[in-house]
Amino acid sequence: MKIYSCETHIDQALEEFIEKEEKFPMLKLIPQDEKLSTICAQCKTPAIYIVANE
Repeated sequence: MKIYSCETHIDQALEEFIEKEEKFPMLKLIPQDEKLSTICAQCKTPAIYIVANE
């Protein structure tokens, strides 16, 4: 599972991940070359974080 998030919605993304996966996720910054094409799952602005179990 991966959730993309902006700075504003990172808390919501972490809570959603923990609720669904029942474990704490890894939090990574999105690489610079992927930032323009990746959007936040909550507000559709450019994402800067990946919340994932990988």
